Amino acid sequence: MKNRVLIFADGASRGNPGKGGYGAIVVSGLSENFNSNSGALHIRELGDRDDMTTNNKMELSAVISGLKYCKKIGVNNSVDINIYTDSKYVINGAKSWIFGWQKNGWKTATKEEVKNRELWEVMLDLIIDKNINWILLPGHAGVVGNERCDQIATNFADKTNESLYDGKLADYSHSKILDIFYNPELIKAAKDDKKANGSKKSSSSAKAYSYVSKVDGKINIDKSWSDCEKRVKGKKGALYKKSTSIGDQENIAKDFMSR
Repeated sequence: MKNRVLIFADGASRGNPGKGGYGAIVVSGLSENFNSNSGALHIRELGDRDDMTTNNKMELSAVISGLKYCKKIGVNNSVDINIYTDSKYVINGAKSWIFGWQKNGWKTATKEEVKNRELWEVMLDLIIDKNINWILLPGHAGVVGNERCDQIATNFADKTNESLYDGKLADYSHSKILDIFYNPELIKAAKDDKKANGSKKSSSSAKAYSYVSKVDGKINIDKSWSDCEKRVKGKKGALYKKSTSIGDQENIAKDFMSR
């Protein structure tokens, strides 16, 4: 029976670019049917920060850190690796785009330089010939591993002291990490919140934390609507939205980057 490893990964940035952090959790010692081979599943939390980065870089760095740890402990192509992330950018890049980029000398279909090439090259080296299952998670939907990675990432971004766990599952405070399911109530709440925040009534009544925009592929964070308006006015394809909190700002930025 094959062995299996799970990697949960998430990234965060305070501004895009801005200070950021990433978090990853590697669960090893599983059999193919998610049972323990030895009765002692191992949990390894990983994380780090950068003073000037982007959300996509942190999402990539989170997955890369998990894969590097797998390499360190000897995970080979006989082991199935499940990677759980809420980043469409990472999954689309790793499953499809990356091979075309490499073939085309790290140029996009429009002949532009691939963004974050240095990280994608590291990623390619780590995933080649590996048995990887990429699973897209809805963010903030109650998946224990994803929620913990988000906590690690944001704590590193904010320079909050963060103790990373390395030990047996039996002693891990997030013991339900193997319960990989989505909470439908949280997903519905997130959709309802997004719908409400997108309405003119909600937008006008809620106090603005920031204004998030995407112009020419770049995410920008402005503190005033006048600054945001100057940035997006007359720009074809520009996206913009008011955020009401740091968490809302991050979610909007992630959504814009996936478009």
